[in-house]
Amino acid sequence: MKLTKNQTAAKTLADLYKAIDKAAVVTVTFVDADGVETIRSVEPWELRTTKNGRIQLRAGCRLRGDARSFAVDQITAYTVHRGMSFVLDRPEATTPAGRVIVVRSAAQLIARELGRDYLPTRRIDRTTTALAA
Repeated sequence: MKLTKNQTAAKTLADLYKAIDKAAVVTVTFVDADGVETIRSVEPWELRTTKNGRIQLRAGCRLRGDARSFAVDQITAYTVHRGMSFVLDRPEATTPAGRVIVVRSAAQLIARELGRDYLPTRRIDRTTTALAA
């Protein structure tokens, strides 16, 4: 078990990225919204940054059987298990409108991620003057 208070945030993130890459089950100990320490075994899928700058581990929770998000700064300890395979189905990625997103290549995935991070959240046309220099 690795205690996150005894290592840097970069080391914790690196270990979680390795677990995602190797499809390894991770047991996390975290403090929930009510301040209660909880232990869960999860199947990690991705690390993401929220709009307010927090880093979340997106994973399938083996206890609940569905997708959950865990704030990395709330994780107090973790164990990466070798040899335990994933058993949960990963949910399909969907847009807010509910349409399924199909990604057929690495280039499409990169374009989608860049679009999510760098494109404006509202439509901009020729008549928009608020952004003019």
